[in-house]
Order: sequence, then structure tokens, then C-alpha cells
Amino acid sequence: MVRATGKSEAVYERLKGDIESLRLRPGAKLSEIQLGEELGASRTPVREAIRRLAREGLVDFVPGEVARVAGISLGGVRALFDFRMLLEPEAAASVATAGTAREQTLAPFRELLERLDEFDTSFRALNAAEQERGYQGFYELTERFDQAVIAACRNPYLARTIGDLRSQTVRLRHLSHSGSRRMLTSLEEHRAMLKAITRGDAQAASAACRHHLAQTLQALIDSLTAQDFALGREVQLDIVG
Repeated sequence: MVRATGKSEAVYERLKGDIESLRLRPGAKLSEIQLGEELGASRTPVREAIRRLAREGLVDFVPGEVARVAGISLGGVRALFDFRMLLEPEAAASVATAGTAREQTLAPFRELLERLDEFDTSFRALNAAEQERGYQGFYELTERFDQAVIAACRNPYLARTIGDLRSQTVRLRHLSHSGSRRMLTSLEEHRAMLKAITRGDAQAASAACRHHLAQTLQALIDSLTAQDFALGREVQLDIVG
């Protein structure tokens, strides 16, 4: 039940979390009446939350129908990652360069590298069932990394644009890390980015980020083609190459 205080924000956060975690799957209908009953909210805060999510690209409005969770298409994923390839390697390089001039900039990244090493050791000691439940710990570390890059990036326009894409990238993260093997590979990719940043190597940080994005894109393509998602008519399976 959503409390009256901050009801619109609470409804928004709840729906956004459900969409990003894929509890609300692509194409799912978002009925204001049904959601209001489930969340204990009137239609106004539900409508406001849906419109806010639509502005972030997480909800689509279909004429004559209720709103739906935005679909995930291979073409859309590829376009998103093409854009990310232009932005995020540059941001990683910017942070590495900034760290050579101001050591304090690197403190969050040194701490994250330590936390990642600790997580790696503890995760590998778990059995398969325990590992599946442990994914959230890795998600939290990668989110901290992404937010640290945004905070330390010296170009405010670049940082803001990357931040605006977070809702889309967080939702896709649950697809790209669909198994422990990919998650551990991603862990190594984040470790490479962190090591490059903490030693102030802008070129290596950019290259490591580019490699991570390329590997993540391939994992997403593999996951999308294997799962029962509404991919859309524009899907072209030859985009892998």
C-alpha cells in the first residue's frame, strides 16, 4: 500500500523498479485503474508516474489502448549501444585523466576495486543456487561504478547525457547478466576499467570501457534471441556482425 505522502513519487519508483527488473515485462499493459488498486493510489499519481516513465522511454502510449511497458528490440538495443560507445569510453578516459591531477577523484574507484575483489572471492565460493541469489550484490557494485563515473566526469553535458540513459541501461542489465558465466566475465571487464582509471591511464580506460560495451551488446543479442520477448518487426538478426 502506497502512503499518501509522496504518493506520486512512490508510485513512480515502484513502477520504475518493476520495469527495470523486468518484473513488468516489455509490452505489459499499464492500467491506471488496476495499478491504482494494487498500489492503493488514486488515478492521478498513477497517471503522473506513467507519463514520467514515458518521458524516460520506459513506457509507450498506443492510440486507443492503455499504456504499455516499452518493448525491447534488437534494433533499439544496437542503436542505444552505438550511442553509448560514443559517450562512455570518453567519460572513462576523462575520469582517468582527472585522477592524475587530483588524487581524491580516484578514491571511490580504488574502494570499488577492493569491493569487487571481495565480491569475486565470496561469489565463487557459493553454490549455483546461492550465486543466483547473489547477483544483486554485483548489480549494486556496477551501479556504484556507473554513478561514480558520472560524478567524476569533467564534462557536465557528457555526464548528464549518460545519466539520462540510465533507466534504459539498467533494464537491459538484467538481460546481459543472465547467467553466472557472463556475470563473472563482466566482473573482469569492470576490474579492467577500474584498474585503468586508478592508474590514470585514459587510453586503457577508454579501451576497457569499449570492450565491456561490445561484450555486453553481444550478450544482450544472445539473450534477446533466446527469450520470449516482443522484439518487433524491425528486428534484423544479422546485426551481430
